[in-house]
Amino acid sequence: MTTSLAASTRKPRRKRSSIILTVGLWTACVYFLAPFAWLVIASTKNDTDLFNTFGLWFGHAFEFFANLGTVFTYENGSFGIWLLNSAYYALVSAVGAVLLATLAGYAFAKYRFAGKTGIFSVVLGSIMIPGTALALPTYLLFAHLNLTNTPWAVILPSVVNPFALYLVMVYAQDAVDDSLIEAARIDGAGEFRIFWQIAMRLLGPAMVTVFLLALVATWNNYFLPLIMLNQSNLYPITVGLAQWASSSNAGGGARVLFSTVITGSFISILPLIASFLYLQRYWQSGLSSGGVKG
Repeated sequence: MTTSLAASTRKPRRKRSSIILTVGLWTACVYFLAPFAWLVIASTKNDTDLFNTFGLWFGHAFEFFANLGTVFTYENGSFGIWLLNSAYYALVSAVGAVLLATLAGYAFAKYRFAGKTGIFSVVLGSIMIPGTALALPTYLLFAHLNLTNTPWAVILPSVVNPFALYLVMVYAQDAVDDSLIEAARIDGAGEFRIFWQIAMRLLGPAMVTVFLLALVATWNNYFLPLIMLNQSNLYPITVGLAQWASSSNAGGGARVLFSTVITGSFISILPLIASFLYLQRYWQSGLSSGGVKG
């Protein structure tokens, strides 16, 4: 009797919890997807409909392909150059960040060396420093080395990612079992061979995570390229679109470039979406495979 009463009271509680979680989930989905929906719809409008129609509904004419043509032909095709620049900066920075964070994170997780605690404390402390606070010292350093207004001024600061190092270190502590390392050493494998052939395979999900974080951070970076670069042909897509937007705002209220900037913004996020959709399978395959079975 008591058991059945307790079970009957638990069911309404579970139902209420399920409803609350469902409502919260849908609210979060709307919150995150509404700006994307607005961007997609706005990219199909001309400048007149953009300001005279409801933001989350289409205009009187479907102008997406016309806007697309304007994006890639305006200013002699500058948008295509900016898109290639962003892809180059982001890919090189992401690969470099993965290699540096994986090497350092694995070393912190599996080796003992002098000064390990102090160095790791510096790494943790550097996570708390905002990137904007380091922008001016970084600019002065690169200006002294004559590296400003070059791709390296954007790539090299993006390669160093303390949070990525910490993430790989935490993941490597459990993903790479010490018994595997000891067995490889007994078989005569060197430390670099153990890292490249054993550890890196087990660190796949962490490496993919670091790659995506670095890719998104570099692709969306605006302030660092803004202060480092002064030639339009070196701009990434963020700085280039901001220049177009400022030109439109400075035109005495002219709205010539607003639809072009919005369409360009929509195009700029498509590579990131494709990267996430393509690389998510490596999370699943990496997390489902184990290095040691008990």
